[in-house]
Amino acid sequence: MQKSDCGLRTWSLSWPGACIAFVALAPAVAIAQGIAPYPSKPIRVVVPQPPGGTTDAVARLFGQRMGEILGQQIVIDNRAGGGVAGVATQSLVANGNPDGYTILAITPNFTFIPYLVKKVQVQPDDFAPVTLLSRDPYLVSVYPGVAARSVKEFIALAKSKPNSLNMGSGNIGAGTHLISMLLLTEAGIRKEVTYIPYKGTGLAFNDLIAGRLQASVTSIVSGGPHVRAGRLRALGVTSAERSAEWPNVPTIAEQGLPGFEAIAWYGFAVARNTPVSVVNTLSAAAATAARGGDVSGRIRALGGEAVGSTPDEFSKLIARERPRFRALIQDLGMTGSLE
Repeated sequence: MQKSDCGLRTWSLSWPGACIAFVALAPAVAIAQGIAPYPSKPIRVVVPQPPGGTTDAVARLFGQRMGEILGQQIVIDNRAGGGVAGVATQSLVANGNPDGYTILAITPNFTFIPYLVKKVQVQPDDFAPVTLLSRDPYLVSVYPGVAARSVKEFIALAKSKPNSLNMGSGNIGAGTHLISMLLLTEAGIRKEVTYIPYKGTGLAFNDLIAGRLQASVTSIVSGGPHVRAGRLRALGVTSAERSAEWPNVPTIAEQGLPGFEAIAWYGFAVARNTPVSVVNTLSAAAATAARGGDVSGRIRALGGEAVGSTPDEFSKLIARERPRFRALIQDLGMTGSLE
């Protein structure tokens, strides 16, 4: 055997196009050996949040299009709860069969769970990153009855009426929880505002729209529609620059907190040791979906950006995020604070 021009180990074949012919025969050889081509059955995407939140929405949007591209149905399996930040749900996927038929939908909390919980059950290294699906800034919004039309006014209101305002979003350990605490800390109102955890942002919106909750930090993709409909009022975005789709909503940094920046992201990962060919197949399908107008257009209209990255690009993002969140958790005094 020798390495051919196409980068595969092949028997020595001297005629033109031999490499192409060999690759073309690969599926037939696999079938003859009893190895089913991937995917040969429906794929499950496990979402550690209930329906209605951003992670669920992005997973469904990409899942539907990727299923069409791959020729197999992609089923969304919502698993609310699962312990702190869905650790039990992550373990379910990490310890499952590494065959690519069970995918985990992940968000920034995937990178900081090991620093947050006392007994670590799962690490990012237990997974193979597949693709970064999309990214978007967080949105700070309030119930329209709250007497604040900017972040500055909200801070002033909180200081003038301590303990009268509640802010809520994801559960303890979720990305929205940490970003909320970061905002309250840098604004100097961490003791004046009470944080209310929810099992998913969809549940938080129910109380926010009803006025039982006064403020929330959520993805702009999930909060944007409520702002456009007049059910909520936007105070600011957490990105370094204003969103192209929301040019009238100022950044947090513009409103007295210079340097404040945080980005939400959503991706897919599979169990470690999943065949590279399977990971690449899923990644390629996500990239194709991200370039399509039906996916990218819908996410862009809400203020987000469809990405569809390669596994290597996504791995590098995760590697950058881990030390950043570790420092944040240490600063908040939350290292190993959760069971």
